[in-house]
Amino acid sequence: MWIKKAFFILIVRPIVLIVSGISLHGKENLPLKGPAVLVANHNSHLDTMVIMSLFSLKTLEKVRPIGAEDYFCNTPLKKWLSKKLIDLIPLKRRPSKADGHPFSEIYKALDNDEIVLLFPEGSRGDPEVMKPFKGGIAHIAEAYPDVPVVPIAIHGAGKVLPKGEALFVPLIIDIHVGEAVFYEHGDKVAYTHYLEDCVRGLEG
Repeated sequence: MWIKKAFFILIVRPIVLIVSGISLHGKENLPLKGPAVLVANHNSHLDTMVIMSLFSLKTLEKVRPIGAEDYFCNTPLKKWLSKKLIDLIPLKRRPSKADGHPFSEIYKALDNDEIVLLFPEGSRGDPEVMKPFKGGIAHIAEAYPDVPVVPIAIHGAGKVLPKGEALFVPLIIDIHVGEAVFYEHGDKVAYTHYLEDCVRGLEG
């Protein structure tokens, strides 16, 4: 999708690499192809752009973030921007039975060998404060136990672009990418806690 590539080349990467800057650790753990799931802590709208900017343009075509439909698609313009510029997978926070399975679009993306980006905290928190993970990631991992789940810890994005702010603060963003984990526990609650611990461990 050319518009997605152009957006990252002309806007996202200059902002991330020039205005701010990235210190990347564990680059070798980033998946080169899908299917794969990326999970990260979430303090800023910049988190999505920062993580996606780590991939080559060829791989970027397959990277698709998940976001709340009621936020990113609540106006025709926001829906168009979210779909065209970052290829968002919209997720209903309160789906009805008529909507079908809430993760159907995520499953479709994984079946299409795409790389899905998920923030298990659910919403942005206070800068540099990580909230407990919600259980959705465990349901996805259980449904796709052979798909690698890659933990990522982001430090600094919440200070570069805090929640509710529109101005960038030029600070270095540290990113730690951990080794992939798989669903082997058979207990979704235990797996969710384990994955949360993996990200917290990277934060340390």
